[in-house]
Amino acid sequence: MAEKQKTLKNSFTIEGVGLHTGKMTTITVKPSEPDSWYVFKRTDLPNQPTIKADVDNVLSTRRGTTLGNDHMEVNTTEHILAALYGMGVDNALIELDGPEIPILDGSSRFFVEAIEKSGLQDQEALKDYFILKDNLTFEDPEKEVEMLAVPSPDYRITVMVDYRSPMLGTQHASMYNISEFKDEFSRCRTFVFLRELMQLVNNGLIKGGDVDNAIVMVDSDTSLMPEEEKDKLAATFHRDKSELDIVGIGILNNVKLHFTNEPARHKLLDIIGDLALVGKPIQGHILAARPGHTTNIAFGKMIKDLIKKEQKSGPSFNVNADPVYGITEISEMLPHRYPFLLIDKIIEMGENHIVGIKNVTMNEEFFQGHFPGNPVMPGVLQVEAMAQCGGILVMSQIDDPWNYETLFVKIDKVKFKRKVVPGDTLVFKLDLIAPVRRGMVAMKASAYVRNQQVAEGELMAQIIKVRNDERVKSEHSS
Repeated sequence: MAEKQKTLKNSFTIEGVGLHTGKMTTITVKPSEPDSWYVFKRTDLPNQPTIKADVDNVLSTRRGTTLGNDHMEVNTTEHILAALYGMGVDNALIELDGPEIPILDGSSRFFVEAIEKSGLQDQEALKDYFILKDNLTFEDPEKEVEMLAVPSPDYRITVMVDYRSPMLGTQHASMYNISEFKDEFSRCRTFVFLRELMQLVNNGLIKGGDVDNAIVMVDSDTSLMPEEEKDKLAATFHRDKSELDIVGIGILNNVKLHFTNEPARHKLLDIIGDLALVGKPIQGHILAARPGHTTNIAFGKMIKDLIKKEQKSGPSFNVNADPVYGITEISEMLPHRYPFLLIDKIIEMGENHIVGIKNVTMNEEFFQGHFPGNPVMPGVLQVEAMAQCGGILVMSQIDDPWNYETLFVKIDKVKFKRKVVPGDTLVFKLDLIAPVRRGMVAMKASAYVRNQQVAEGELMAQIIKVRNDERVKSEHSS
């Protein structure tokens, strides 16, 4: 069944302090148009500039993911993006009156609760997944980071973290389906080692730091820490310095972990938020060892490059694959016959898409009168062939296709990009633009030769019942 895009039913507002800037910010997340993805809007700046959540717009990955352009910056975007993606929101406008998304408790929990309270609504457009077809690898030897993406029908993530800490040890976390995000990962908080805090403070970061918005881990003897560092940390976290003297090895704020592997689960949350910047929902399994924001974004750019490459060169098809339907089955579903049956076989079909093949030979009837000295397949016949391919998708879901026909209602945005000549193998891919409703079918159609797009367009047809003749049924069944 076609999976529609979703946006919020209602807007929601959250206020809080930014972890690194220390500035109070109010964000309002609103419903947005189909295919808009996630967009940030700075309402406190002149002309209220916007920026799309996109890996190409990442400005910094220093202790968080910052988006920016010539007009604006938005700091610490990963937790709100993880919440939106994890809850199945495809399109949202995020307005904020400051430079940084509130840190809250260091997780996505409060964003998720607000999204759940707001509710979601379906939109007419269908989800546009990036479907990973081949393995993709990334390695950063200096940071000892390895990332791998492999094909999978679901969005899965497996994470390993190892910071050579006697307290944290080696941890693993796995998400088998994005539906697990809310209960298993959204409340997992960010963490930091006490030994790292002075460096952050001295670099002008964590101005909004508080032991309530991060898990602070202590894996060394705090009694050896210079008094001036203790004073500075105590002032930063608004706590008494004596807490640093008595904590020992453990968690500074003495919080109870939601899960024994909460740090690894938070790293998984960060991957969801950072890879949301790819700009599409993903079908694939991500495996990551010792990931961080910098490497997440680098890997996200590799995925984005794959998407751009597919859009430019067209998808890859196995034209020698065993057919889903051969010419006999096609003839049972379509009323067309030689010389006007323009589909030879179907090699792939899902609930919302179909891939068909037409082998173009010099024996085609139309070549006798269409540029016989320089044979070129007419564009109108390419459109007709795409329509027949789409008709097979529709008719395959009807119990008695011989009683129905599909008739053109509308042809829009048709473009022809390359000649199709004898010897070419035409591959047609059609995707439903919207669910079939009241017999109306709308599809996005593309035609390829050697993985290069030769034609495209949007086709609309109506399914009509033409007869209910048992004789015809018997004829098609024999």
